Amino acid sequence: MKAIIEVAKRGSAVRAAREQVAATRRGRSPDFRLSFESSRSLFADLTPARVELLDTLRRVGPCSVYALAKAAERNYSNVHTDIARLEELGLVERTEDGSVSVPYESVEILVPLARTA
Repeated sequence: MKAIIEVAKRGSAVRAAREQVAATRRGRSPDFRLSFESSRSLFADLTPARVELLDTLRRVGPCSVYALAKAAERNYSNVHTDIARLEELGLVERTEDGSVSVPYESVEILVPLARTA
């Protein structure tokens, strides 16, 4: 399963729901979709540091936030803040023992460019 993060207009949730139903009917797990109204809001939440954290976490596997901070060679407090936001967005999961993990094999970020006439 992959996470698809996109800049999409309001009302695109209906399209995403249709795609998820179609994937389920084909016997596949539906991809996780996360939409933002603008590229500015997307990149405010998905900073390069947070995307790199997702990559590091996927590489090292489920671990504590402390272990992730050490693996990423970053300050624990900043990693804790970033993981909390990624968890709110649904890009990171936390187990009962407090370990965090990335449940997706890949993350796709789709940003449409303006059309020319």
